[in-house]
Amino acid sequence: VLRKLLKKRSLVISRSTYAGTGVYGGHWSGDNHAAWEDMYYSIPEMLNFQLFGMPMIGADICGFLDPTTTELCVRWTQIGAFYPFMRNHNGWNFPAQDPAVFDARAQSAMRKVLLTRYSLLPYLYTLLHYSHQDGSAVVWPLFFIEPNEETFKIDRQFLWGSDLMISPVLKPKTFSTKAYFPKGLWYDFYTGNMISSAGLYMFLDAPWDKINLHVRGGAIIPTIEPDVTTTASRKKKFGLFVAADSNSTSRGELFWDDGESFDTVKTGKYTHLVFTGAQNNVTSEVLASGYSPPTELYLGHVLVCGVAKGPHQVLANSKPAKFIWFPNSQVLNITNMALSLTHPFTITWS
Repeated sequence: VLRKLLKKRSLVISRSTYAGTGVYGGHWSGDNHAAWEDMYYSIPEMLNFQLFGMPMIGADICGFLDPTTTELCVRWTQIGAFYPFMRNHNGWNFPAQDPAVFDARAQSAMRKVLLTRYSLLPYLYTLLHYSHQDGSAVVWPLFFIEPNEETFKIDRQFLWGSDLMISPVLKPKTFSTKAYFPKGLWYDFYTGNMISSAGLYMFLDAPWDKINLHVRGGAIIPTIEPDVTTTASRKKKFGLFVAADSNSTSRGELFWDDGESFDTVKTGKYTHLVFTGAQNNVTSEVLASGYSPPTELYLGHVLVCGVAKGPHQVLANSKPAKFIWFPNSQVLNITNMALSLTHPFTITWS
């Protein structure tokens, strides 16, 4: 009915679902309590619903029943920013708990993670595209990438796809978190600092305003400059987070369309890109360019992790590009670009 009335995609969210409902809509977990335990339960529940074929899943952030607390709401907002379906929702007879009712410190922490979510929407949208096409999960347990007796037990961390690991704080008055790192290289999403893991636990700093995010070595994560709404964000430039593996290679994809029209894959009105990283370059391949946006799709910046030696120059499509290299973290930050994403590009450094 909504499809016929709106002539656009609709978003249907239900609290009463069954296996197969994910074809038509998403699920929210229903009335929960403003309790740390309920916040934790939302993670295994979210993972379970991936198995039911319902990737669009989320819990009532900060709790539906009972008054919340500032600390709980900040930490829950940090986790909730990585629910595919994100919503702060509470009972009508309980105190308001939207970010604006809290103090400036809490507002700043919530704003920070909301902007992080918005910056990662191109990656999430690409995951949702593949889920729509082949039924793959959007939120992964760690044992999807490293199946063993240790990872089978982990339900306090999760991933977006195979490449972005989320390690939240789940206890009050806690400013560090114990996180398992599957074998391989991992990079801090905020700093680019590298962790080389043989499959081990680590204690991570987790101050008030931080949820730990790590990108798997070998991945390229598409991002976008965040704005106050998703509509405004779509007009901004894209970015890439390039995380080299032990062979200095990486790969990622971006699927993009207008976000509201029917059957864009069938009609060819979409853009699909593949990004590839090597020893000293990042390139793109345009698999499809049928989406004609009102604002040109531009790549504005690239963050390359795992660059051991500082380059003397960076070229973007053979033209000099602005860059800075950080020797301690071995991160190369390439900025101030305007490369059209509807055409192949090559970025090199030497």
